[in-house]
Amino acid sequence: MKKILVPIDFSKYSEYALKVAADIAKQQEAEILVLHMLGLSEAILTKDESQETAEAIYYMKLAERGFISFLDKEYLKGIKIAETVRNYKIFSEINDVAKENQVDLIVMGSHGSSGLSEIFVGSNTEKVVRTSDVPVLVIKDHIDEFIIKEAIFACDFKMDNIRPYLNALRLFEFFNANVNLLYVNLPGERFKSSNQIEDRIMEFIFKADSGNLENFDKVKIRSDFSVESGVFNYSQKINADVIALSTHGRRGLSHFFNGSIGEDIANHANKPVITFKI
Repeated sequence: MKKILVPIDFSKYSEYALKVAADIAKQQEAEILVLHMLGLSEAILTKDESQETAEAIYYMKLAERGFISFLDKEYLKGIKIAETVRNYKIFSEINDVAKENQVDLIVMGSHGSSGLSEIFVGSNTEKVVRTSDVPVLVIKDHIDEFIIKEAIFACDFKMDNIRPYLNALRLFEFFNANVNLLYVNLPGERFKSSNQIEDRIMEFIFKADSGNLENFDKVKIRSDFSVESGVFNYSQKINADVIALSTHGRRGLSHFFNGSIGEDIANHANKPVITFKI
């Protein structure tokens, strides 16, 4: 891992994300790129030598000065940090910044007070998650020291999850983390027999790992009343440091949760969540 992108708005939630990014940067000897987005209208920026242009310049300079105090943190000492201010108005453009700078991971803060529906639906974080080709790590609270020892990657083991599965394994390898693969079996029409589940998982692992079935025995099958509660309960059981999920670009986490955004996970687990695009 070489570079981490941290979008900030100078809030305490941005600082939570920055602190985690610093911990990761130290572990991986990576750089941090800090991004602030202004979102000024084109009307302001296209009126040359006007009061509006002066105002735009003022806000840009103000943001640049904001970096001085925001980045004056002891935990950032010894880390190479770059700063950038962009006038983006839609958060999907963060993906462009990530591509331009060959970013390996985006770390974002989010309040998460009302569960994942607040984090991912109608929020700036959700917009980044849906459009980012880079893994997005969402941080909701202050973490004294971010270390990943136990990670969960939960999915339905359908073939379109191969890409996020491989990306998750690759990323967690950087942390020397133990990855717990999880399938949640549900009651009702979505219930599957043990044989059906095992056949699906074996086919998935065989294709994803080029015939190597070593990870087949690492998959945990949990029965619960919802995917959310299954992931949450298992994360509590193993004291997971992070929950990893796959996400479809257009529909966010609804692709994984079949319409539900998994409020129980964020409301009760209060754990970092990392998403990998399908």
